[in-house]
Amino acid sequence: MYKLIAIDIDDTLINDDKEVTPATQEALKQAVERGVIVTLATGRAYASAKTIARQTGLNVPIITYQGALIKNLMDEQVLLERFVPREAAHKLLDYCLEHNLHLQTYIDDKLYTREDNDKIRGYVELNRTPYYVEPNFRSLMDKPTPKLLIIDDPAFLDELAPVLRELLGPEVHITKSKPHFLEIMHKEGTKGHALAFLAAHFGCELSETIGVGDSWNDRELLETAGLGVAMGNSTPALKEIADYVAPGNNEDGVKAVIDRFILHPTTPMEG
Repeated sequence: MYKLIAIDIDDTLINDDKEVTPATQEALKQAVERGVIVTLATGRAYASAKTIARQTGLNVPIITYQGALIKNLMDEQVLLERFVPREAAHKLLDYCLEHNLHLQTYIDDKLYTREDNDKIRGYVELNRTPYYVEPNFRSLMDKPTPKLLIIDDPAFLDELAPVLRELLGPEVHITKSKPHFLEIMHKEGTKGHALAFLAAHFGCELSETIGVGDSWNDRELLETAGLGVAMGNSTPALKEIADYVAPGNNEDGVKAVIDRFILHPTTPMEG
C-alpha cells in the first residue's frame, strides 16, 4: 500500500545516543528491498543530513532545511530549493539587533553566526556542524539562505513567533524544531510541501506515503502524508494530530512503523 516513507532524523530515526540502531538499519534495508522509497525529512542542513543518510545506505533525494532543499544523495543534484525572501531576512536581522537576539543562518550549506557565544556552541554540539563567525552579518542577508534560526528560551520563542509572523508576512514559514529553536524559511519550506513534491517526482499518490516525526516542525509532514506517524517521545500536540503513535526513538520506533505498515501490513493497527 505504501510506496514512500519520509522520516525525521533527530529524536525519530536516531536514538538519544545519536545512533541509528542495527535493527532500524535492517528494517530500512528491507523496506528498500520491497521497493519502497525511504527518505529523510529534516531541519538539518544537507551537509549534516547526508552523513546520516549514507550511514543507513539510502541513495535517494532527501528533504533538508525543513523542506527548503531537496537534493540527491548520489549526484547531489538539487531538485527543489526555496530561499528566505531577502526583504524578510533584513527585517528579521533588524528585529534581532534591536532586541539583542541570537540569529544564525546557512549560506551554501555552511553555518554562520554573528558572534561566538554559548548558543551557537550548544547548537553545534547537537549536530556536529562547523560554524563561521561573520561580524558583518548584514552582508549575508543579501545572499540566498534556506533558513534563519533564533535560539532562546522556549516560552519566549512561543511569544515571539506570532510577532515575527506579523512582521515578516505570509512569504515565510516559521516553526520550532526544538523548544529553544525558532526557524524561519520560505513559505514553501515545509516538510509537507517537500513530501508532496517528492511524491509527484516518484509518481506516488499522497495516500501512498508515510511521514514520521516527533516535533512541531513535523506537523505539515504528518498532515500531508497518507499516514502521519508521531513517535512515542513526540510533543503532545503532534500526537493529537497523528494517525498512529509509534514507540519512542529509544525503542526502535521507526523499525516498528516499517514492520507494521510495510513489511507486515495485515497486522491490526493499535495505538
